[in-house]
Amino acid sequence: MKRSIQLLALLATVVLGACNGEKTAEKKAEEKPVVKLAAVESRPVDQIQEYTATVEADVTNKIAPSSPVRIDRILVEVGDRVAKGQKLVEMDAANLKQAKARLDNMEIEFKRTDELYKVGGTSKSAWDASKMQLDVQKTAYQNLLENTALISPVAGIVTARNYDNGDMYSGGNPVLVVEQMTPVKLKINVSEQHFADVKLGMSAAVKLDVYADETFEGTVSLIYPTIDTTTRTFIVEVKLANRDQRVRPGMFARATLNFGTQEHVVVPDIAIVKQAGSGDRYVYVYKDGKVSYNKVELGRRMDTEYELISGVPDNSQVVIAGQARLLNGMDVTVEK
Repeated sequence: MKRSIQLLALLATVVLGACNGEKTAEKKAEEKPVVKLAAVESRPVDQIQEYTATVEADVTNKIAPSSPVRIDRILVEVGDRVAKGQKLVEMDAANLKQAKARLDNMEIEFKRTDELYKVGGTSKSAWDASKMQLDVQKTAYQNLLENTALISPVAGIVTARNYDNGDMYSGGNPVLVVEQMTPVKLKINVSEQHFADVKLGMSAAVKLDVYADETFEGTVSLIYPTIDTTTRTFIVEVKLANRDQRVRPGMFARATLNFGTQEHVVVPDIAIVKQAGSGDRYVYVYKDGKVSYNKVELGRRMDTEYELISGVPDNSQVVIAGQARLLNGMDVTVEK
């Protein structure tokens, strides 16, 4: 009788242990984090890069004489459009008149010396000296002539005036600044990884804050041949025809270049996890009941998706909900 009681007690213990084991297993199963997945794959993605820049005039001319002289009259004002070859400033002509008188006298003297030399009345060295003096005076006169009437070398707009009529120009700021605005240009700093991708003549889409969503067509006109060792970038000039001159120097611009397409995995933006305390980004990838914590390199953001340069294999399943409780290598339950 005693033996039967012991067997019954042992059987009850085994049954109770089995029940507890089942409950523990069920509890562990219930403790697995529940996640929601999305299937992702690689697809062609436009390699578009946006750069910021400030609009510059294609040519900027600082109009000033080469030597100190009094300003007689300024013929234009800031904002005036000027033509190439147009007279902009008249400087004091007193020095020019004196130089012209000296030139006339030297031409007469040289003519006499030349006639004497032809008949043997003077030496070759005397003729050479007279000719040199005449040439020097011609150069001086021509220099004064060019600096007495200041001419615009380009067609453009007067953007600065630093003197008034009667002022003495003595160096420093130019009398006027003329900027050519047809075309205008942008200088953008492009990453060295695209050095072989940028080509002369390739198109660029340009937007300016002042014109909201309007897009202007630009063209790559110049590629600098060296890389900046500090920023690892090189300069690219983009020109806009700007025939209506709506785009002005100093405007803030965004230029977009398209480097073609590449096959990259694209994931929903809600799959991206930012690691606290760093700028690193991660994605949980699901496989065989577990998740792995994969560091990723982001490419373009496209509405609610991100292009991934690296980090997630093609045809993967990634976690898009439930990341808060996850750890690398953790077993998970997939939401049906």
